[in-house]
Amino acid sequence: MVAGAQQTVTVGRQVRVAWLVILVMMVASQLGLTRSAFAESLDQEIDRLKADVADLSQTLYQLEENVLYPVDTQVAVFLTLRNREGLDLDSVELYLNDTPVASHLYTDQERDSLKQGGVQRLYIGNLPHGAHQLKAVLTARSANERFVRREATHQFRKRPGESRIQLSLDAAAPDYEPVVSFQEWK
Repeated sequence: MVAGAQQTVTVGRQVRVAWLVILVMMVASQLGLTRSAFAESLDQEIDRLKADVADLSQTLYQLEENVLYPVDTQVAVFLTLRNREGLDLDSVELYLNDTPVASHLYTDQERDSLKQGGVQRLYIGNLPHGAHQLKAVLTARSANERFVRREATHQFRKRPGESRIQLSLDAAAPDYEPVVSFQEWK
C-alpha cells in the first residue's frame, strides 16, 4: 500500500513537472528569453527534482527499516572483548533457536578494532515474543598460541520492545581459557 501511494505521488509529481516545463517554454517564447535563460531555469528545476528524489529515497529507506525490523519484535546481538589481549578471534557463528542467523570471519583490522574496545553488531532481526535460545560458536587463538573452539548458549525471553544482547568474550592469564558470557541490555 505504501509503495502504491509512493508511486502515485511520484507520477503526480512527474505530471506537474511536465506541465511546468511546458508552461516555462511558452512563457519563455512569449517573453523572448534566450536559450541560456531557459536552460538555466531547467537546470534549477532538475536540481530541485534531484533533491526531492533524495528526500523520497531517505523516506523510503526509513519505511523499509520500520517494516523489516519493527521495534516491538526486534532482537540485536552485539560482540565485545573483555580481555583485549587474551584472544585473537578467527570466527563467530550465531544460532537462534538452532537456526544459523549469522557467521563472521575476522580480518586483522576487525580484530584490532575489537581489541581497541569496539563493539560489533553480529545480528539484527525479528523474533516473536516468548522463550528463545541463542547459541554462539567461536574459534580463536589464545594468547598462549592454542587454537580453541567454544560453544555457549543463552536462554532468553523476548518481551515487547527492542531486545539487545551483548556477547562478551574473555580469556584471562595464565591459561587463557575463553569464557563466553551474555548480558541483556535494558
